[in-house]
Amino acid sequence: MSSLFNNYARRPVHLVKGKGTVVEDENGKQYLDFTSGIAVVSLGHAHPAIVKAIQLQSEKLWHVSNLFESPEQEKLAATLTKDTHFSHSFFCNSGAEANEAAIKLARKHTSKSTIITFSQSFHGRTFGAMAATGQDKIKQGFGPMLATFKTVPFNDPEALEAAIDNDVAAIMLEVIQGEGGIHAVTPEFASVITDICKSKGILCIVDEVQTGIGRTGTRYAYEQTGLQPDIMTLAKGLGGGFPIGAMLGTADLFDSFGPGSHGTTFGGNPLAVAVAKTVVDHVFEEEFLKEVSSKSEALSQKLKKTLPSDKFDIRGEGLLIGIDCKEDVTPYVRQAEEAGLLVVQAGTDVIRLLPPLTVTEQEIDQAVDILTSILLSPITI
Repeated sequence: MSSLFNNYARRPVHLVKGKGTVVEDENGKQYLDFTSGIAVVSLGHAHPAIVKAIQLQSEKLWHVSNLFESPEQEKLAATLTKDTHFSHSFFCNSGAEANEAAIKLARKHTSKSTIITFSQSFHGRTFGAMAATGQDKIKQGFGPMLATFKTVPFNDPEALEAAIDNDVAAIMLEVIQGEGGIHAVTPEFASVITDICKSKGILCIVDEVQTGIGRTGTRYAYEQTGLQPDIMTLAKGLGGGFPIGAMLGTADLFDSFGPGSHGTTFGGNPLAVAVAKTVVDHVFEEEFLKEVSSKSEALSQKLKKTLPSDKFDIRGEGLLIGIDCKEDVTPYVRQAEEAGLLVVQAGTDVIRLLPPLTVTEQEIDQAVDILTSILLSPITI
């Protein structure tokens, strides 16, 4: 009997090492990792620059309290906000924590309570983030949710406008809903959100925990929309595999998060910051982002070329691609694993592809070959 709680539906694969996009299990079987830890291992497994950053920092300092100044946090914050309308950062340990910070900041700054979120969204599993999430399955069994969240249909302007009242502090959304099925905000809906926020004095929170740090081919996915968020949250790919989260905000929010208003013991510790700075220094290079976009186009076009459009819908941006199979994809995920390709579901019917941003064209070809072979053949149980 396991000594662990059974809160994960774990796959019977024990991965023991990896390099780049390739991981290996305890039996020596190799897999192409098109999950990258669910959009986490942005530079691939055991990237030399990250290994070196951890080694160097581990010999100097692992942890100090946030009671003390941190020039390293200042440098990372400056990199994340450079050439954006954001001016300040807060560092924590995860995406859920970043979203909790965003919710607290929005409520404190506006002195209002209601946060509007969207159906099929996912913002985390802590209590506030769970209440913000627009999926009932995440909330089942935990009793009444926090009452100050309203969930409305995604990309539905009329429903959003009907939900607005004088107590709305913020509208919170993912630019692309990852766990919810790879659904992107439409330009029209982004425009409606922008207009509402400006006219009503409502804050816009963009959750880029999964889409941020180059995943969609730009530094941040909101840059491909008309949105200009007041608050943005990051995690996953920011640390390249090391736990770190961040909340970015605009200058006019600065005074609302004064000393004692929020905090974390481990957030922004020297090890995490050293790794994150290494990641963003690589990913934010213009040429690197161009390569992500190029590889994304290759992956999408190859899938669209081989998978019939009447049976499959390919959607997403950058290296966040969903294959909507219009049926439960659990058997396909299992077959891909047996064939040496690791993928993850998004909802019930969608296969989510999240390779490292360093994936090669050859590895993309291999993955597409495996997927098309499986998806165009009868399911075998």
